[in-house]
Amino acid sequence: MNIILLGPPGAGKGTQARHLVETRGMTQLSTGDMLREAKDSGTEMGKVVAEVMAKGELVTDEIVIGLIREKLEGEKTAGFIFDGFPRTLAQADALADLLTEQGETLDAVIEMRVDDSALVQRITDRSTCGNCGEVYNDITKPIPEDGVCTSCGEKAEFKRRADDNEDSLKQRLMEYYKKTSPLIGYYYAKGQLSVVDGLGEIAEVQAEMARVLDS
Repeated sequence: MNIILLGPPGAGKGTQARHLVETRGMTQLSTGDMLREAKDSGTEMGKVVAEVMAKGELVTDEIVIGLIREKLEGEKTAGFIFDGFPRTLAQADALADLLTEQGETLDAVIEMRVDDSALVQRITDRSTCGNCGEVYNDITKPIPEDGVCTSCGEKAEFKRRADDNEDSLKQRLMEYYKKTSPLIGYYYAKGQLSVVDGLGEIAEVQAEMARVLDS
């Protein structure tokens, strides 16, 4: 099973992807992680990525698709979770062509829908575990008083992202709506789109995701 997670920054895509990896044996393909991994790999594709990033240039769609192709050809898993890709309609078409080329299908596209004002509150209140990336929130999931992460069980340094502030988030939301939100209509027209409430409790969102994937 191959799926795409759509949603603005802070919608909870990473949290839900980690849950699917743990419970279903799927592989999360995060564009940022793949680029960092490729840069340090020493492979031919990695050398291309390293050169582009060293120049401060944007990585092309062709490079990202090439990295995804390597993953599809090299890993045998229960399926892939595309997180952070596609971001544009052109990338969506390229991914569709690649999946067809590899004899794969896109089984679900899940939009994690959120209310902007509630999302701003969630993001400005969040911290992450410096060890495992588990997300905490000042209101709904405070950092443990003993400083031990409830996910990895380790004493951790809890961090806030420098851009987790209202002004920065509004800019990131605008970028999402301009470039990525057209994918919602694209996949709806294809009959592949499902919607879950991204602002529900984590367990509630997990249950809704499971309902979509098992239907």
